[in-house]
This record gives sequence, structure tokens and C-alpha cells, in this order.
Amino acid sequence: MRTLVLNAGYEPLAVVSFRRAIVLVMNKKASVVECAVDDPVWAASGRFERPAVIVLSRYVRMPRARYTPVTRRGVLRRDGNRCGYCGKSASTIDHVLPRSRGGKNSWENLVACCLRCNNVKSDRTPQEMGWELRLTPAPPRGTGWTVRGSERGDPRWEPYLAMAA
Repeated sequence: MRTLVLNAGYEPLAVVSFRRAIVLVMNKKASVVECAVDDPVWAASGRFERPAVIVLSRYVRMPRARYTPVTRRGVLRRDGNRCGYCGKSASTIDHVLPRSRGGKNSWENLVACCLRCNNVKSDRTPQEMGWELRLTPAPPRGTGWTVRGSERGDPRWEPYLAMAA
């Protein structure tokens, strides 16, 4: 079970294990905003509800721009597992400007790609193939990308993640 951690200003910060969340609550560094199912945790100091969302007591300064690292899984997720060229189901990623020609591993140069299109395109550019990209590759935005673990979130987290979007 996991818990969404909100900053003192209710911005989503992270997703932590429920044990870590309980420790934060027991040490009075956070308070419970939303509880999970009626399954309390018993401690020597009393009964604690199992937290689904907690808010920190003090504000934690975060860097202004959080960088989302480029990963194969991230590119596929950003593009909805659809090929950037034909729109079919994608299982690989493709460098728009091939690496052999100086293409970088960046959000702007990678697209999800089906195996067939990836093999046919090889080390050519879409323009050389006469193909057009169905999307403009760009870094992903939103709390679903900056708050690690929120993509497989609890439905109770939605209002808090939506506030920050």
C-alpha cells in the first residue's frame, strides 16, 4: 500500500510506502488527509488510520523545474503506446534523427514506434521516407510525470493531483 505525500501548500511531492507515511504521522511531521480502507494500525501510542494521503506540517522547498529522465517506458507512456508514424500499437522507440547521424536520446528526438515502422525506417529521417509524425515529440508535463509513482495511483489521489496540474 502506498501513500501520496503533499507539501504544506498541498502540492503533490512524492509517493511513499504506507510504513514511511505512518512514521511521518507518528513523529508529527505530517497529518492524515485521506484514509484508506477501515484497517487501522495499532501502536503503543494508540491507533492510527492507514493513510492514503498525508500533508507535511512544514513546507519543503523543491527545485523550480523538475527534470523527467528519458526512458523507453516513459516515451511509450507519453505517446500512449501508439506508433508516431502509423498509429498502430507500439512496442519500441525510434530516434526521429537517427543516432548514427547525431540524434540524441532526448524527449524531442524519441517517439514510440511499432516494430514494422522501426525496421522499415532504419537509419533514415521521416522526411527521407516521405513520412510525417503524428505528434510533436516534447518533454512530458504535469504531476503524473514529476511525482514518481503517481501513474498507478489510488483513486483518492485524483483531486490532489488535479489541483497541481
